[in-house]
Amino acid sequence: MALTESQCKHLRRLGHALKPTVLVGASGLSDSVVAEVDRTLAHHELIKISVRSGSRKDRDAIIGEIVARTAAELIQRVGNMALIYRAADEPGIVLPSPGRA
Repeated sequence: MALTESQCKHLRRLGHALKPTVLVGASGLSDSVVAEVDRTLAHHELIKISVRSGSRKDRDAIIGEIVARTAAELIQRVGNMALIYRAADEPGIVLPSPGRA
């Protein structure tokens, strides 16, 4: 699902006040963490993840793997926080039409 810039901007506005719902520790990514992200996305659609890792390269790899394994979209990454989105079967978040802000 390719999101437009206006849709990403809308999701960033919604995600600004969110607290991280999933924390990935220094031990890295496990199947149980991916399963928790998947369940949380199914319920909330838009979540923040905190990835505590030593290097930016490791954080990017972990975030990339989470996004790939959960079929989600990376909306924003700032420092150790990532905002990801996956539309639910019955979406609760209404995205703006493509081309509209």
